[in-house]
Parts: sequence; C-alpha cells; structure tokens
Amino acid sequence: MKLTIVIPMYNEEKIVADTARQTEAFLSENFPDSEAVFVNDGSTDGTAAAFEAVLHDCPHLRLAGYEKNRGKGCAVRTGMLEGRGDIIAFTDCDLAYGLDVIKEFAERNASCDVCIGSRALHPGGYEGYSPLRKLMSKVYLLVIRLAAGFPWSDSQSGIKSFTNAAAKKIFGDARCVTDGFAFDLEALMLARSFGMSVTEIPVKIINHRASHINPVRDTLRMLRQLRSIKKRIGKKEKQ
Repeated sequence: MKLTIVIPMYNEEKIVADTARQTEAFLSENFPDSEAVFVNDGSTDGTAAAFEAVLHDCPHLRLAGYEKNRGKGCAVRTGMLEGRGDIIAFTDCDLAYGLDVIKEFAERNASCDVCIGSRALHPGGYEGYSPLRKLMSKVYLLVIRLAAGFPWSDSQSGIKSFTNAAAKKIFGDARCVTDGFAFDLEALMLARSFGMSVTEIPVKIINHRASHINPVRDTLRMLRQLRSIKKRIGKKEKQ
C-alpha cells in the first residue's frame, strides 16, 4: 500500500524542519514506498526555505504550493490532487495528533472511502483543553453538525484520510472549492452526496498549541459558508 500524507503549512518556519524530519522517519519505517506533500499556502516568512534546507535528507518528502495565501482548504486540495498514494491523508504541520495514528487510518481505508478523526469518540480526546475551551469546542461542533445534518461526531478535526479515488472525485473538477476552514464540511457533504462510505476513528491531540478559533465569530462564518456549500452541492445533485 502506498500512502500520501498531505501537510498544509502557513508561516510555520519555526516548526517545519522538525515536522519534516519526523515525517521522513515515520515513512521510512512504516511506508517506505510512500510520500508526504508539504503544501506552502503562500507563507510570508521563511517556511519554504526552512523546509528546503532539510529536503536533501528527506527523500520521501516534496514541496508544493503557490505564492499568495489562499487558506487551508486550498492547501489541502492542492496536496490531495498531487498525491500519488493509494490512500491520501492530511494532518496539520504541528502534527497535533501524532503520526502513528495514520497507520490506523491507512488500514481502515482498505474497507471504506473516507476516514474522519474524532476527538469526541476518544476518552482522552479533549485532554489538555481548558474547561472553557472544551465546552466552547463541543458547542461549536454541535451547532455545525446539526446545521449540516451530519451523522458524524467531529467534522472539524485536523486529520482525515481518503482512498485515492475518493480524494480525486471529491477535490477534483472544481467540486470542493472552499478555501477556508469550511472545506472539511464541503468535502464530507460531497462524500455523502456521492454515497461514499465514511467511518470515524477516535483521536486525541498530543501536541497542543494555542487555538485561534473564536467560537462566536467562526461559528457564524462557518454557517454562512455552509449555506453556500449546501446550495452549490444541491445544484450539482439536480444536474
């Protein structure tokens, strides 16, 4: 089985070299015929240079990207379409969930189209969160899940995987076009509209860093994007 790990990065100069080395070591040991695509989302710092400085020691890694910042959705979409693996997973540059869990995603994708990481299903999924952040996160996810009509418990975790065929169908041909954080919702809504099989895998954050999410502002923004996504997918389903 060949695997592609997609890692979007925006202004990650401080951590990208270490992430690259960890990813190279993980692939060398577990998926030697596989790759990781680091996608530079128009970083304005030295992210690209920091990555390229270690690239000669990391034969499983390659760099993709574009000059102007577009958003995480665009970065993930770019990596998904460039990925050559039988399974294509994405995770954040800080490796919030670690890399070992990706082995389970790859195994589960042998029998389903899409795998979603779920903090809600893991007994320690919210360890390290302050009580207030934990409450706000759960309320935020509940509002989004109800508004989207999803049966899944955590649409917004930063780790998901797709079979190559599912990834190309969801992200290709200008189907999943959301550049911002609502791209997760659009990708899952498309998967559901295509009748793809989806499963959830319990995950927990092991590498914490400060969250920039504003629950009120970002929930309202997500709901606005969700209305647009529903309308767009609804039109395609009628065609």
